[in-house]
Amino acid sequence: MSSSTEYTPPKVWVNKPMEGRFAAINRPTAGATHDKELPIGKHPLQLYSLGTPNGVKVTVMLEELLALGHSGAEYDAWLIRIGEGQQFGSGFVAVNPNSKIPAMMDRSGPTPIRVFETGAILMYLAEKFGAFLPAEAAKRAECLSWLFWQMGSAPYLGGGFGHFYAYALTKIEYAIDRFAMETKRQLDVLDRRLAETEFLVGADYTIADMAVWPWYGALAKGLLYGGGEFLSVQDYKNVQRWTDTIAARPAVKRGRMVNRVQGELSSQLHERHDASDFETKTQDKLTPAT
Repeated sequence: MSSSTEYTPPKVWVNKPMEGRFAAINRPTAGATHDKELPIGKHPLQLYSLGTPNGVKVTVMLEELLALGHSGAEYDAWLIRIGEGQQFGSGFVAVNPNSKIPAMMDRSGPTPIRVFETGAILMYLAEKFGAFLPAEAAKRAECLSWLFWQMGSAPYLGGGFGHFYAYALTKIEYAIDRFAMETKRQLDVLDRRLAETEFLVGADYTIADMAVWPWYGALAKGLLYGGGEFLSVQDYKNVQRWTDTIAARPAVKRGRMVNRVQGELSSQLHERHDASDFETKTQDKLTPAT
């Protein structure tokens, strides 16, 4: 193991200036940093998000619901630029006190309902529209188990492996090895399950797949943290098959575009307010690009 200067934690932790990609938005306290109301569009569902893996979960779900004919799932998707600290505006904090994207308001009833945390949003939408969450007890339990498996495992993949492998200014061998090992274990968990079934709950595509795919599907294709070769993701053949199957779904292709600010301009739809926006308002069609 490579040598490094040993760090002895102080008796009481003290906040100090941070460096690195996320230094400007990391802090040990919650709450708003500035006053900023959120916009409200014309549809029942108002989504405030960014096209990260967590954001993609919800836009895929909404597009899948619309593809099934649930017109009540029409939505406005507003872009929240987390690198600029927009998630700390007073309006966003009122919807999600944890200041993380995505956050959603359901204005279809007499009293608006806020929903935050992706697992909660997916469950809320599944129960609201009666779709992508099995009703039969055993399948429902399996679906929720995989949904919460993702919620519990993502911090190891994102805040753990992703941070220390891709973003940390100092590469710490112990930290990278620790989280690489756990990430590979998680990939093996998925691969073994998907050797038995087409999707995570069997033959049915559910919110469990929608939650897991944006993280582990992107990782399997080398699109997350540039760590595909490092983790030998090609070895997980069943994860690769499952990833390709989901990626081919038309609603998934649309959902990936919403609130996306990276990649080919034709793949970026910064805000979505109508189904026609996919044809007319992607960044390659806007002049000038915003």
